[in-house]
Amino acid sequence: MPCATSATIGSPPELLAPAGSWDCAKAAVENGADAIYFGLDRFNARMRAHNFTVNDLPELMAFLHGRGVKGYVTLNTLVFPKELKAAAHYLRNIIAAGVDAAIVQDVGICRLIRHLSPDFPIHASTQMTITSAAGVTFAKQLGCHLVVLARECSIKEINKIQRQLKQENIALPLETFVHGALCVAYSGQCLTSEALGGRSANRGECAQACRMTYDLIADGKEIQLKDRAYLLSPQDLSGLPVVPDLVKAGITSLKIEGRLKTPEYVANVTRVYRQALDQVMADLMPAEDWAATDVSSLASPAQDLNFRRLQPTYHPSAEERYALEMAFSRGLSTGWFQGIDNQQLVHARFGKKRGAYIGQISRIRRHKNAVQWAVETQIPVKPGDGVVIDNGNPDQDQGGRLYEVKANGKETLISFGRHDIDTSSVRVGDRSGKQAILS
Repeated sequence: MPCATSATIGSPPELLAPAGSWDCAKAAVENGADAIYFGLDRFNARMRAHNFTVNDLPELMAFLHGRGVKGYVTLNTLVFPKELKAAAHYLRNIIAAGVDAAIVQDVGICRLIRHLSPDFPIHASTQMTITSAAGVTFAKQLGCHLVVLARECSIKEINKIQRQLKQENIALPLETFVHGALCVAYSGQCLTSEALGGRSANRGECAQACRMTYDLIADGKEIQLKDRAYLLSPQDLSGLPVVPDLVKAGITSLKIEGRLKTPEYVANVTRVYRQALDQVMADLMPAEDWAATDVSSLASPAQDLNFRRLQPTYHPSAEERYALEMAFSRGLSTGWFQGIDNQQLVHARFGKKRGAYIGQISRIRRHKNAVQWAVETQIPVKPGDGVVIDNGNPDQDQGGRLYEVKANGKETLISFGRHDIDTSSVRVGDRSGKQAILS
């Protein structure tokens, strides 16, 4: 059986989208995904997703292959010895259904797959925490056809890995996450959820402990955090500004996170990256030249690793950023791709989605029982939009649908329905954000 990826080093990267349900799978396909990844009802790291069953596989794979799209199953949890028989049953069904690859964390599952099939494609999950050429070599020895690098790898480190692999004459496609939620633990190997709540992230039951508020104590004294109590909650990843760098680094597949997200999220994010990737490829060279080109030759020249952040090479439009923020956003950053910037990675202001930033409240108008807030808006708003007001205290956030919107020079006057929010807790200087609310 050939390698599962549609892209090889030297051809345009595959765009890989998440599918936690049938609707998400269809949304990914209709918006330009080259492949999707999905879990079954056991052994996958997103047990709270709707997921698929073994019985769904023939129909799902027929749907995907009929549209030229590949499908990868996530068997990316750690597996106990007593579960190996059940895992083997799953794998036999996966292989028989024509699934294109299995995404695996557990080394034992890699060996089990090779026991069942000499050539069924294995993708080494990001939870294998592979950050070096030595790690890639180990994955190849396990029989893996592709490695999903740890999300903490910078573009400089990816280039270094590619150079070392080339020197060692090792060819193995590399994949990286390009968009979505980031885990505060190293490459998703979180023990906090299990330690605090008895739910293991490595068994697909993450309780999202990183999205909670925490106290900070230094030298026995509590530090006053004010509006920055989400100490462990990273902003979401958006690698859109560095897509050209990832292409030049020879990345085979660009992966979007989000098997717990909605079909609307899958559709919007896949569409934005599809259009951006196509534009990047067109700008780099004509499509007909890619088949004979080694992308690794386009990578940045060898240079020592340091902590200077790289400059973005793709500048997302306002429309692209708005689409990504409205799909789902805890704030967007390029994660570790451009280098280390901890203050940008974790702003600590909130742990839930906020949508697109509208602006700060500049003044408040009160007339009889009505209240209007003046905002110098950064984006358009209209009646019916969902808006949250962030006053720096997560327990006191206010929000609802806009009842009235009036342009007033540089300001926009907004108001909510009577009794919809606690007007006494909203102050001048509070930040407002537009959220997607599905009827």
